[in-house]
Amino acid sequence: MILFLLFVAVPIIEIALFIQVGGAIGLLPTLAIVVLTAIVGTLLMRVQGLATLNRLQTSLRSGRNPVDPIAHGALILVAGVLLLTPGFFTDAVGLLLLVPPFRAAVIQAGAARMAGKVAMRVQPGAHGPGPEAARSADVIDGDYTVEEEDAPDESRGSSGWTRRD
Repeated sequence: MILFLLFVAVPIIEIALFIQVGGAIGLLPTLAIVVLTAIVGTLLMRVQGLATLNRLQTSLRSGRNPVDPIAHGALILVAGVLLLTPGFFTDAVGLLLLVPPFRAAVIQAGAARMAGKVAMRVQPGAHGPGPEAARSADVIDGDYTVEEEDAPDESRGSSGWTRRD
């Protein structure tokens, strides 16, 4: 439903802004501003995208969690799409997404929202990690069965992938 509202509201906002700005400064300056913001936004996106790619490579080489550079890179990509879309509203949102503190706030808000939806709830008595799991992180609990190598297994079928030679 929210996506539908965005697809309806954003074009209406853009049309209204085009009419207001075009009426105030004229057609050619309005079109020039739209083209200029697309060019400037593309250049900013390229610079910030390359910097984010370098941060991602550095974090992968050092073994750190790459989620932050990936999230920043995704929002820079969204900013680029918005800046290439003609309109004042999309340009404003795209330029805001190119501001690193604003981007960090959007990522933090999205992470908090996702954490609320993905929260794991373990009920008392349910199977799952208990207090002892925190003390012995190197112990893995599991079940196993021993299969005889020499005994033919009829349940595996006769395909070439499961047949023993």
